Parts: sequence; C-alpha cells; structure tokens
Amino acid sequence: MSTQLCKSLAAFFLLGLFVTSCHTGTKRFAENDIKIDSINVEKTYHLLENPENPNCTLQINFVYPVKYADKEVLKKVQKQFVFSYFGENYEDLSPEEAVAKYTEDYLNAYKDLETEFKKELAQQDETPLGAWFSYYEMSSDDIVYNQNNILSYTVNFENYTGGAHGAHSFNNYVINLKNGNLITEEDIFVDNYQDELAKILIDHIAKQNSAENPKDLENIGFFSVEEIFPNGNFLIDEKGITYTFNEYEIAAYVVGATNVFLPYEEIQLLLKKDSPISKLIDN
Repeated sequence: MSTQLCKSLAAFFLLGLFVTSCHTGTKRFAENDIKIDSINVEKTYHLLENPENPNCTLQINFVYPVKYADKEVLKKVQKQFVFSYFGENYEDLSPEEAVAKYTEDYLNAYKDLETEFKKELAQQDETPLGAWFSYYEMSSDDIVYNQNNILSYTVNFENYTGGAHGAHSFNNYVINLKNGNLITEEDIFVDNYQDELAKILIDHIAKQNSAENPKDLENIGFFSVEEIFPNGNFLIDEKGITYTFNEYEIAAYVVGATNVFLPYEEIQLLLKKDSPISKLIDN
C-alpha cells in the first residue's frame, strides 16, 4: 500500500473520530434501543492449494442490527445493511447467509484464476507472478451515530486485484428508525438546494486544502470544481452533515477520499423544518 494511500486512510479515520467523538455542545440524546452484533471472517486461499503460490485474503467485519422493538423496521434495516455491504445479489439473505455466500463466491472467483495461473507458470518467463495473482479484500461497516431514531453508518471497502494499486471506497447511509427507510438529501433539504449546497461544499474543500481560490484546487489534483455537487454520500450526527467524495470522484487517485463536515448552522437555510433530522437541528 502506498504512503499516500495510508495517509488518506488515516485522515479519513481521524476525521471520523473528530466527527463522532470530539464534538461538544448541549445536545444530548439517549442511544437508540437497537441491539448490534457482528460477524468476522478472515480467509486465505493459495492458488492450486500450494502455500508457495500467490494467494487471496478476504477480511469481513460486518456489524448489523439483531434486535429492535419494531420487528418490521428491524427486517427493513437488516436488509439495508446487507444490501449496502454485500450488494443486490445478497439483499434477500439473512446477515449470516449473506456473509457465508459472499465468502464462498469470493473464494470461488479467485479459484477461477487457476487455469490462467497454470498457463503463466508454463511460460516460465521472468515476470513475477505474485504481483498479478495476489489479491486481497478488506471491508467493514462502522456505526457513526445511533441516537434520536437516527442510525448513521459507513461501509469501508478496500481491495486489490492486480495492477498498480488497490481501490478504496467509503459509502455512507442514514436510516430513519421510525420506519426503517433511508434518509436522502431530498428528505432533509429544501427544493432546489443543489447549487447553493455545492458552493458551500466547494468552499469547505478549498479551505481544507489551503486554497485561496476554489479554482486553485485544480492545480493539486482536483478535477473541475464546477462539477462538484452533492452526491448523496453523507453521514449525520448531532452537529452536522459529513459528505464523502471517494477517490476518482472529484479528484485524482493520489488525493484520496475527500470528507467535508458541514455544521448545521452553516446550512440552516437549506434544511427543511419538518425533516427526519429536524430535532437534531432545533436542539
């Protein structure tokens, strides 16, 4: 893993700690009465079952809800957790079934490389095979905020399938525990919010990068700033909204993920008065 990549990941988790742990103020809410459990998997498989050959490594740290007073809401929330972590091919499975099936599918997909690997071995050239056949995938989900009928969490995904570098993503979700539905931008922002919110996001990104003019961001790896808009990838807590822009989304790979925290007071005029998060704003 490159030094820059490590820095990007470290920055993300430091930001996460700041957002969830270091905010202070007068707002205090009790934790939601929902029980959380986890399933952890760590599997390694060597091609042709030979420990001297390249291998794949799969790590899963799946956190999910297991108990809630409203059974129908619990069912919807569990399905959303499975879908957001493993994808649509697994969303109708229970959390336990989804983990088992995903693990099986990942290992089987890697085993499919064995025919190609045999051909490469037969050629006996000088290319190191390990670099192209050594795969890994690491994933986890973390609950960022769990109060006042709001459950806010992020799914972290990292993998490598050969090539110059691995891939990373941080996908955020906010659930209304009153009905089990995802909370979207349209649920919390007034009509025609996009342009004004985009300006605020761009200004914050510029400040985070010590850019006097937002256009200067384009000199340090960001793409056209005119194309930066709210992307629906946000977290919510008692202090504000945090947006995440993943690698290649608004900037080159070397920049990594960009996280932007917007305090409620800075976006007050763009927020609906009767949204699912209005209690967080009013207190």
